[in-house]
Amino acid sequence: MPETAPPSMDATATTFRVLVVEDEPVALEAHAAYVERVPGFAVAATAATSHEALRALQSTEVDVVLLDMNLPDRHGLDVIRAMRAGGHRADVIAVTSARDLDVVRAAVSLGVVQYLLKPFVFATLRDRLEAYRAYRAQLGDSQQLSTQAEVDQVVAGVRTSAPAALPKGMGADLLAKVTRALRDAGAGLSASELAEAVGVSRVTARRYAEYLSDSRLAVRSQRYAGAGRPEVEYRWVN
Repeated sequence: MPETAPPSMDATATTFRVLVVEDEPVALEAHAAYVERVPGFAVAATAATSHEALRALQSTEVDVVLLDMNLPDRHGLDVIRAMRAGGHRADVIAVTSARDLDVVRAAVSLGVVQYLLKPFVFATLRDRLEAYRAYRAQLGDSQQLSTQAEVDQVVAGVRTSAPAALPKGMGADLLAKVTRALRDAGAGLSASELAEAVGVSRVTARRYAEYLSDSRLAVRSQRYAGAGRPEVEYRWVN
């Protein structure tokens, strides 16, 4: 199949169509809701597997794929290769909890325009999408660039200049530790258990766990043990 060029568009006025691919239902719902909150972007379709994603690309016009790299039936890198082999030239924003350098390098080599690490909040995705919109605006309708400055501007345009800020008093390093503790636990953890695993106070652990829960990356539930008061536990959902 010959490659189909991305539709010509004015990036400042057009709504970009996004295919959201994520196998975890809660995360899929959250990511789709995030996309809809960003002006100039709309969810064109959703998919939970690579098969569904490639089928959606066949039947739906898509500008950007928000692609989970760890799908149950195929790795995200293989999905991108299948997209290109099928002539689909939609840009890809990779979403993953993996920090494997080889995977990041491979994603870059396949033309991924953004690499977004879980957990992330709305502001983080919003910044990535706004950077993408600026990047497309710089490209415009022309298929040629005239100067080195224009080339440099386009290459830099898709990247955000700074990470989205966390709530006051929270740090990225501790958030990463709490995330790893919940993800690696394989079961729900109470605030006390999480605090012990990470090496912080119960109050601090609970604040970070609540943040992840509000971001729909963890879920709260009640743990009943004996006749005492039930305890809240947190479980990673991705």
